[in-house]
Amino acid sequence: MPNMTAAEATVASLLAHGIDTIYALPGVHNDDFFDALFKAGNKIRVVHTRHEQGAAYMALGAALATDKPQAYAVVPGPGLLNTGAALLTAYSMNAPVLAIIGQIPDKDIGRGLGHLHEITDQAGIVARLVDHAALIRDPALAPKIVADAIHAMRSGRPGPAAIECAIDMWGRSADIAPVAPLADAQTAIDEDTILAAAKILGSAERPFIVCGGGAQDAAEEVAALSEMLQAPVMGYRRGRGVLSSRNPFSVTLPLGRELWGEADAAIGIGTHMAYPLQHWGVDDRIRIVRVDADPEEPARFLKPDAALVGDAKPILRRLLDVLPAHNRKRASRKAEMEERQAKLAERFKKIAPQLGWLDAIRAELPDDGIFVDEVTQMGFAARLALPVYKPRTFLSPGYQDNLGWGYATALGAAHARPDVPVVSINGDGGFLYTANELATAVRHKTPLTAIVFADGTFGNVRRIQEEKYDNRLIASDLANPDFVKFGEAFGAATERATTPDELRAALKRGFARRDGPTLIEVPVGPMPSPWEFILMPRIRGK
Repeated sequence: MPNMTAAEATVASLLAHGIDTIYALPGVHNDDFFDALFKAGNKIRVVHTRHEQGAAYMALGAALATDKPQAYAVVPGPGLLNTGAALLTAYSMNAPVLAIIGQIPDKDIGRGLGHLHEITDQAGIVARLVDHAALIRDPALAPKIVADAIHAMRSGRPGPAAIECAIDMWGRSADIAPVAPLADAQTAIDEDTILAAAKILGSAERPFIVCGGGAQDAAEEVAALSEMLQAPVMGYRRGRGVLSSRNPFSVTLPLGRELWGEADAAIGIGTHMAYPLQHWGVDDRIRIVRVDADPEEPARFLKPDAALVGDAKPILRRLLDVLPAHNRKRASRKAEMEERQAKLAERFKKIAPQLGWLDAIRAELPDDGIFVDEVTQMGFAARLALPVYKPRTFLSPGYQDNLGWGYATALGAAHARPDVPVVSINGDGGFLYTANELATAVRHKTPLTAIVFADGTFGNVRRIQEEKYDNRLIASDLANPDFVKFGEAFGAATERATTPDELRAALKRGFARRDGPTLIEVPVGPMPSPWEFILMPRIRGK
């Protein structure tokens, strides 16, 4: 057993678990850890950001784009708190993000002595943001703590984990026994429930499928289930791309609500099903099947008729084996779905300005290119109308829907996936949350293309004030820099586009650049509201 410091043992364990990048901002509490990273040489890359939130969001983007555990490291107290929004978003999106957080001297944790960056009950704060948390109090235990954390991130419902280590513990030595990666636990498939689900879905006249982030790895099975049942598949935010938008059975919210009102059976795959169950309503004419890795999730809104707990891919494979024996004959619904999609396209003409810009982006972004949305008028429209062709190519912040997440998250996705173009769309309000990370993109030569749609206001806030509060405007107008000059000051390639055609040309040049970031400013005015397509009233039940 080699003699190693806690820091060296942690780095070695991260490498053994396939983590070869740390997004980080250094500080005195983690000096020994960063020295261990240096000693590891080119085996592990350290991407240092300009703010702790940038490090955490980059890890989040890398995790979402790759579906592999990603790590960030920051100091305790303010360093941790600066990453809180990103860690909370990772939790809500089931993203495997590992937070490595410093601590005050080990013997003084919890004593309230006023150490640098001390925070009361840091462990308690962290525990509310992650699925698993641990404190390294013995160097010899570091490998097991890392193994347990990464195992927890991948087991059951995926999600973030956190490891804390005191400033004086990182440099302590011990004889270290490596711990190999732990095998992912496989939940046994309940055959009785598979049979019940097959009978429910197979006997339905108009079945319906709802997909979320938990279905991303089961795209092939979802497509087969849709074809077998002649069932439309609704994805929103994280569920986009599970079924390609080229398939007329792939629907978003507006058409999904119509179909929900007609369905007599539905299966939710890796999704909260919040819109159908909480907003659109249920009645005794529809039977519900749920597939989810979290055993507590299926009954959160209401108890389903059948609940299958575990990984979606093997569960759906087994369901596809059993279903044919119980599946009624149905006429093809392809022509019907094509007609309904065409009618929806006519309705979407109400948001034509947004669609013009989105069409330009889609025309240049390849099928496997990654689109990262934002909490902005363009982002809301993209969730409804941007064609998405592959899983993990549409990154959206889930139910946290936190303004300002976009640029730094997209930067992490671009860093982790340099093999494909990545585009980040932003409003001028959200962009300046993490626009300082342009310096990180330039420093690390990360090929991210970002678009800033600049209207000089928090557009959604202003619209609500105009429409709901009799035009009493407060705290919604912005003073912006010249974004072209702003990007140039960092050394980024910059352009201004005033038409969709100009945006296409700028994107073509941006995607071709592989040695650094591109920033494109698009000046815009007020855009038509997309909310009639999102906040739709109940369609069934009381």
